[in-house]
Amino acid sequence: MSNFLAAPASQVKSTRTRAGSAMDFKSATTGVAAKAMRNELNRLVGEVKDVNQRRVFDSEMQGFFSLFNRYLSEKAKGEKIEWDQIHPPAADQVVEYASLPETADTAILEKLVVLKLNGGLGTTMGMSGAPKSAIEVREGMTFLDLSVRQIEHLNEAYKTNVPFILMNSFNTDDDTQRIIQKYANHNIQILTFNQSRYPRVSRESLLPVPRSAMSDKSEWYPPGHGDLFDALNNSGLLEKLIEAGKEYLFVSNVDNLGADVDLRILNHLVESKAEFLMELTDKTKADVKGGTIIDYKGTVRLLEIAQVPSEHVEDFKSVRKFKYFNTNSVYIHLPALKRIMDNGGVELDIIVNNKVADNGEPVIQLETAIGAAIKHFKGAHGVNVPRSRFLPVKSCSDLLLITSDLYSLEHGKLVMNPNRMFAQTPVVKLGDTFKKLVNFQKRFRTVPNLLELDHLTVSGDVWFGRNITLRGTVIIVANEGSRIDLPDGSILENKLVSGNVSIIDH
Repeated sequence: MSNFLAAPASQVKSTRTRAGSAMDFKSATTGVAAKAMRNELNRLVGEVKDVNQRRVFDSEMQGFFSLFNRYLSEKAKGEKIEWDQIHPPAADQVVEYASLPETADTAILEKLVVLKLNGGLGTTMGMSGAPKSAIEVREGMTFLDLSVRQIEHLNEAYKTNVPFILMNSFNTDDDTQRIIQKYANHNIQILTFNQSRYPRVSRESLLPVPRSAMSDKSEWYPPGHGDLFDALNNSGLLEKLIEAGKEYLFVSNVDNLGADVDLRILNHLVESKAEFLMELTDKTKADVKGGTIIDYKGTVRLLEIAQVPSEHVEDFKSVRKFKYFNTNSVYIHLPALKRIMDNGGVELDIIVNNKVADNGEPVIQLETAIGAAIKHFKGAHGVNVPRSRFLPVKSCSDLLLITSDLYSLEHGKLVMNPNRMFAQTPVVKLGDTFKKLVNFQKRFRTVPNLLELDHLTVSGDVWFGRNITLRGTVIIVANEGSRIDLPDGSILENKLVSGNVSIIDH
């Protein structure tokens, strides 16, 4: 019998009761909800007949139940972050990249492993079924192709053998395994493991949505990249890497083509004896919702917008008060992580993600962020890196930028075109007609020249011809019932385009 099936009653009790108080009622309710959830999870685990599959599934359900129990407890207590205890990071909690020595010992690469977070499907871009990493970005190559190229170049340039790891989700694993077969004859070691699979929870009943362990994928979810620590440990890969002499892990999103291995940062990790580093970059008005690093009661923490009380959201968005945001690229000392996992693991802040199921039922997903682990590691701090190291693709607006002449490819990494006069990336806002990848690809005959662009807003039924150049501020608005076709070779500089062919100075 698994440990989870024999879970002690102490795991269910999440709050201390006080007779005759509102807390007493909330505690009793919490206990009932926890017991009901545990019974349902026991039933799901009991359905799995294969011994190995049951062991993995049981471990995942233990992780989920622990997260759910904490969620109930925090909800009952009404716990909120103490806003008056939040301060911008202290001077020793963020190091400027420019202050790091330019020379570094390349021998450290023998102890390095690179991991890409590869759990996303790109649903915000209208993709269904295929991993986001399979989107073609440049020259017929995908995010995954370019990530592999980065590691191959690193290994060739420094005569080393840095392994490449992908953390997949149950949504992306099958397709990713097929894709990476083409690298079988390449001189690169590719390893994979899966993050956990957690059940969606009905917001009304607080019971798991899936009625069977084998129910439809849509009833389950990958619980955010904060699951890396448990998943890496439970897979046995953490121990294997340490046994192989690996000491440092560099983690980044697979869609961030600016996040390559940087020897200056890696050397700083070693020299400072920090167990955890987080890459930060200067916040702009486009990043106000991104997580930021803070000093909380004297310790360094990650603060996400979902944790911020509603009355302080505007304060959180302040570029003056919180001038950095988290790029989700982190460096981890593997022996330190093993020590932490052997002593109870990481307890990460819970992010409650409200969703609507396919049948219209309101559900919640309990998720965690990798950066929240910063509080568990000794000497952990941030490194404020150039914006060039943060080039994520979350939407088709982002995709337009990285496929344009603003960037060139260097060994799988995107590099800003030196002919660009301004270091800042243009602001691009494409409307709903460009939201889905297939529509985006149809509406641009070729990607416009954006080298001198500052701002682009497109709304409505707009179609771009070939070899179009956009400069300065360009706003293109097709009103309802109208269509705008920009002819081949058009040059728009500080223009407002509306109606069908109307072009006026802006």
